[in-house]
Formats: sequence, C-alpha cells, structure tokens
Amino acid sequence: MRIGQKRVGQKPIGQKHFGIGYLLAALIALSPVSVEAQTAGRPLDQQNVAPPDFAAAVAQYHRALEAYNRAQQAYAAEAGAYWNAIAEKRRMRWRKRAANEPIAIDDYVLTQPPVYTGPPRPRDPSKPNEPEPRNQVYVPVVADFLAAAQREFKFAPRVPQSEGEFKRAYAAVALGAGLTRDQVLRIYSFEATGNGRYDVQAGLEYSKRGPAITTALGYNQLLATNTVEIMAESGHHMIDNLAVRAAQLQDGSKQVLAGKIGILRRMVDFARSVADDWNQHEALAGTAKGLGLHAMNLDLDVGPLLQTQKLMDSVVYARRKGFAGTLTAAELEMMNLTGDGNGFDMVTMPPAWRDMVPTANFFQRGGYRDNPVAQRNNVVAALIAATDVQMDQEVKKPGARELATALH
Repeated sequence: MRIGQKRVGQKPIGQKHFGIGYLLAALIALSPVSVEAQTAGRPLDQQNVAPPDFAAAVAQYHRALEAYNRAQQAYAAEAGAYWNAIAEKRRMRWRKRAANEPIAIDDYVLTQPPVYTGPPRPRDPSKPNEPEPRNQVYVPVVADFLAAAQREFKFAPRVPQSEGEFKRAYAAVALGAGLTRDQVLRIYSFEATGNGRYDVQAGLEYSKRGPAITTALGYNQLLATNTVEIMAESGHHMIDNLAVRAAQLQDGSKQVLAGKIGILRRMVDFARSVADDWNQHEALAGTAKGLGLHAMNLDLDVGPLLQTQKLMDSVVYARRKGFAGTLTAAELEMMNLTGDGNGFDMVTMPPAWRDMVPTANFFQRGGYRDNPVAQRNNVVAALIAATDVQMDQEVKKPGARELATALH
C-alpha cells in the first residue's frame, strides 16, 4: 500500500457479507467532497496539482531567471571588451617604450570598468532552503603552506621567539640592502595594516576565521607567485647569504643552517625548472611544491630576505629604466602593489594625466576585483594620495612603532 492511499471497505479475511451502513460509509469516503477534504491537508509533494500561487511563483521565477541571464550576458560582453582593451593598450605602451617612442594619453583606457547593474539572481521557489550560489575559490592559507613544505621538502620554518625578533631581522636585511627607513616603515604600515605579524595574510589581517583573499603573505604581502619568481631570479644570492652566515656559526648551529641551505637549493631548482615568466611561475605557485616554497616567508633566516628582495627588485627596475631619484614610499608601493612595469608607468606619468587615467589600467581584471582600495580611488592621483594618507594613519600603530625602533 502506498503512503496516503486508503484501502476503503476492506474487511478481515473470511468475512463474506457487507452491511448497508458499511456501504454508505464507503460511498461517502469516495465522494469528490471527501477526497478534496482529505487532500487539502497533505504536503505539496503528495498532491497531484500544485496550488495556483505556487505555480505562479514558479512561472515568475523562470521569467526573472531569464532576465537575470540576459543581464549577465550583456555585462559579461561589456566587461570582457573593456578588459581586453586594457590589456591591448598595456601591450601597446610596452611596445612604445621598448622602441623609445613617447606615450600619449590616448594610450590608456580613460573610462572606468563597467559595473553590473542588472537584477540579482532570483531564488527558486521549489528550493527555498538552497543557499545562495558562491563563486569563491578556496585560497590556501598558512597551514596549507606549512603542510606543503613539510610534505614536499621535509621543511619546517624557524619561527621567531617574538614578533620583535622577526622585525629586527627584517630591519637589518632591508637597511643593509639599501632601502630607506621611510620606505621600509611606511610600506609595512600600508601592506600589513601597521600591526601585522610576520605571518599576516591578505583577508585575515583582523580575523583568522574569514577566508583569505589571496596568498599575499608577510610584511610586504608577497603572493606565492612572487615567492617562486624571487627564488628563481635571486635564490642563488639567498643561498650565498646563508652560506656566509653558516661559516660564522659553531658546529651544531652550522649543521642546522647547512641543512636549510640544502632545502633552499632544492626549492630554487624547482623555481627555475620553467622559463623566467610570470605565467609559468604562477602555474608552479599553484602546485604543492609551490605552496611549500611560500612557507619560506615564515622562516626567520629566509623570510626577511624574500620580503626585502621584493622591494629591492622594484628599486633596481626603476634605476634600470632611468629613474635617478629616490622613490617615495607611496611610489615604491605602487610598484609593489601592481608590479614593476605597471607601477613604474604610474610614478613616471605626467602629473596632469594622473587625475584622468583610471587605476584599472594597471591591474589584471582579477587583481582589480580583489583590490577595494584601487576601486575606491579609481584614478592614479587618488590612489597615490590615498596610499599616503593610509600610511600616515597606520604608521602610528604599535606594530609600526616596534618596527621603527628596529630600524634605528
């Protein structure tokens, strides 16, 4: 017997005759009015016909979904064309610079990125408890970097006994490399919120419970791709640095550091296993070994070298391109934030253009989407000014004051 099906008039086995009262009851039970009364209280999934209001809701949902899909398709086409134009204009500027040709204002896209203004995705009335669709991709966090380093390289970072210990190590490396005190302090204040620890990650600055935004890690917020690229290009200098230090140590400590040098050498070999190209390094950074490399930022011996090298690469790039002065902290941050080529493009732009050129010109689409500061301050002048203002505020925080002490 199916659930909800009533066996009308069934007598016990062996009984042969039906009484008149029983027949009348059966006829009443089978009447249309009775069936309707029985059905009214059943759940929708036990009824053959949906209530008119539910059917109308489903029809409205399909109309709204069609409108939503049309709006999304139109937005996707507009946004795709915009970001394709951004990429093409950027390539054009690179070609012009390579040929020593002057850059014109028309070599930039002068409109802001399109914003979706269509209807929101409607809810399916047949699935009222279904959660909203989420497009968020999981971003690895510090625990993942550490696990990958242990699994792939049998490596665990030497962590500092205190935050001050890491700051002192970083300050010594950064000043020794040639960065100015102002650059080091203000960029830390901007990137690490003025209070960030050596293991601070983008999106987790104020709470470890939320999702990470990117793999950006440490005082200068290196992406995992940055770590792979720096190891590929400058890893041999780091190995030399550790070797000099190891030679000055006693036997026990020397052996420990020698073991780390061996691990670092394997990591550098991995980073150099592909061409020196950002896209190739990005592919490596997404692997288990690539995540393991990123854990080196947490090491008291190697982390300060990586964090410093990121900024020094930008300084050297600017010098190589003919920039003779000292980059301000905000100017150096533009290069740290958007990449050397894009940042240098901004800081050498004629001042009269800075109020007209959208910041979108210097980002990839995903990077712009993940950077609310660049979205709010959507022209070059505003972004540089906002960076200076934020540095002024964050440099007053306890973490920044502790780093300032280490920089004396």
